[in-house]
Parts: sequence; structure tokens; C-alpha cells
Amino acid sequence: MNSSTTIVSHEDDEIHALLEPLVQHWRTIAVSTMLTGALALGATYLISPTFTAKTSFLPPQQQSNASAALASLGALASLAGNSSSIKNPADQFISLMSSVTVSDRIIDQFHLMDVYDAKLRSIARQRLNDNVRILAGKKDGMIYVEVDDHDPQRAAGIANFYIEELRRMTTNLALSEAAQRRAFFETQLKQTRDRLTLAQQALQSSGFNAGDLKSEPKAAAESYARLKAEQTAVEVRLRTLRSTLADSSLEVQQSRATLAALGDQIAKIESAKRGEVPQQDGYVAKYRDYKYEEALFEIFSRQFELAKSDESREGALIQVIDPALVPDRKSKPRRAMTAMGGAVAGLFASMLFVVAVSRRRPRHGAA
Repeated sequence: MNSSTTIVSHEDDEIHALLEPLVQHWRTIAVSTMLTGALALGATYLISPTFTAKTSFLPPQQQSNASAALASLGALASLAGNSSSIKNPADQFISLMSSVTVSDRIIDQFHLMDVYDAKLRSIARQRLNDNVRILAGKKDGMIYVEVDDHDPQRAAGIANFYIEELRRMTTNLALSEAAQRRAFFETQLKQTRDRLTLAQQALQSSGFNAGDLKSEPKAAAESYARLKAEQTAVEVRLRTLRSTLADSSLEVQQSRATLAALGDQIAKIESAKRGEVPQQDGYVAKYRDYKYEEALFEIFSRQFELAKSDESREGALIQVIDPALVPDRKSKPRRAMTAMGGAVAGLFASMLFVVAVSRRRPRHGAA
């Protein structure tokens, strides 16, 4: 009982030893708090004000060209499995706006080398990146661009210029990619048309053999020919994609999945026919070749028309929700918050100083 009372009494003495100097020197603490707050407030008037301009836009929600090309195959697009899991295009648009190309155009347009007093372009790019925030909304699907600058008009101009550059870049990239696809499939279409003509002539000269049709029905020949044609079309598409995209890209993965599914379907049909007696260049063989070239011609025609449509389109539609206006209020420095922070810092510093000095005085007296 006595030991617990002694501990409580000792704790009370410690608290009293801390509070007593604070009460005795409360005026000093109060003056220090107001002084540091006033100094922090005064320092904000020495800092150039910063203005923040904001703009937001809605990126076009559309499938990629590769997915649209696969979808043109019809029901075979479902063989690719999860082909509808297209990523949100917001990440791609943000990457385009954050590219070196766009940054350099903004630096030249607004003379940021002189504004930032930067001798190197890389330094100007870094300063620009530090003053710009490009974010994607998690729920609304929009993209927000915020620009900080000491000049409010320049801040609004840079924010709006980002959208102009994005619109120009997406238009040029879409036209370039679509033009390449149009030229490629135009060549494939011409070659397939020539082969289709030859297959038709061979079919007409082969004659009709009812026994052949009985051993290999017309519907089976058409189905097999269409699968082979679609397999060829996807192979061509995959070669085109690999010339511009990495193997890990979503479009390449989708094409490879579709090609594998088609291969499985064709393998099943071929294995089922493995025990049958092969036909000797009869009607069925020529008919199957003809249907193969015909199906391939139809597929390449759709691919060609799709590429022409993409080429004639005026780029992606970017819908600006809120254009950047010239801000009429500064965003930094926040004088009230800065003064309050300085006052709190001064309060704690003065309290620590008073307690430390009061604890050292008895030691000097005892000596």
C-alpha cells in the first residue's frame, strides 16, 4: 500500500514539475506562438502566388481496331475466350499526354525554357511535369488535367493545350495505322480475288460426281473451308500486329487465342476424316478449294472496308466536359494554413524550451 502511494505521489510530482514552468512563463509561450505565426504569415507574402487551372474530358469509349477486326469474323470471335476484356483507354490517353513529344510542344508553345530559366530542355520537362497532374477518375471514367503556374492565363492555356495535342496526336496515329491496314488488306484482297477466279474455273471444269458429295457432304466442305479461311485471316492479322506491337500486348494475345481455337476446330474435323478414303482431285476437292478462297475473299473484304472506314474517320472524339478557365484565386500559398502551422510549431517549440530551461536550473544551483 505504501509503495503504490509513493509511486502515485512521484507521478504527481513529475506532472507538477512540467506544468509549473509552463504556467509561470505562459506570457513567453503566448508571445512566441504569435510571433512564429506572424513570421510564417509574413513569409507567404514573399512567395509568388501559384494559380491552378483545371480541365476535364471524357475519352472515347470504343474497342481497339484489333478487337473490331476480330469481331468482324463473326461467331469465331467468341473462340478467343475473354476477348471483351478491353482495358480502359484512360491509361493510354494519359501516357500520350505525358509523352516527351507533347511536353516539348508545350515547352515551345509557351516558351517555358525562359519561364523556368532552364538551360537544358530536360530540366524544363521536369519542371513542367512537377507542375502538371493528369489523373483518371475511378468512378466517372473522365480524365482530369491540373496545371500550376504563377501566371493564371498561362496555366489555363497549358491545360487546354494538353487536350488539343491529345486530339491531334490521336487523329494522326489513327490515320497512320488505318492507312497501313488498308494498304495491306487491299493487296491481300487482290491476291485472293485472283486465286478465287482460278478455283472457280477449276470447279467448273471438274464435272459433278454424286458419289463424292455422298462421301463428303457439301455442308461439311463449306464448314471446313470457312474454318481454314478464318485461320488464314487471323494468321495474316497476327503478322500485322506483331510488326507494330509486342507479343505481350492485349491485341496480340487475343489473336493468338483465336488462332489456337481455330486450330483445335480444324484438327477435330481432320481427325474425324482420317479414316476416310481420300478423293482424287474430284468435285469435292475443287469445291472445297473454291469455298476456301470465297470465304477468304469475304473476310478480307470486311477487313478492307473496316480499314477504309477507320482511315476516313476524323480521329477519336474527345468530349471536353469543363475547359480550363483562367483561375481568379490563387491555390498556393495558403496563408491561413501556413500561419496556423507556424503558430502551432512556435507553441510546441516554446513549451519545450521553457521545460528544458527549468529542469537545468536546479542542477546549477546544487553545484
